Amino acid sequence: MPDEKQLWEIRLGVIASETKARAVAEQIERLLCPDPDHAPPCPIPWSLSIDAEDDMTADRREEYDDVVEQHRIESGTSQ
Repeated sequence: MPDEKQLWEIRLGVIASETKARAVAEQIERLLCPDPDHAPPCPIPWSLSIDAEDDMTADRREEYDDVVEQHRIESGTSQ
């Protein structure tokens, strides 16, 4: 059934400084929960985590090869 609720994972990979990555995460948090002081429960149960590239497994890091390549091309770096 299309309207049946189930767990979904939505992935987002960004090339950014830690400060900018945390700011993006905070914006996503506010989209999911505009009022952090509301009475529980949240209308949409959610969880968010931030991992730096150094903390990712090789397999997980490979999932973002296209983002890294896009950054390399657009920034003119040869990483």
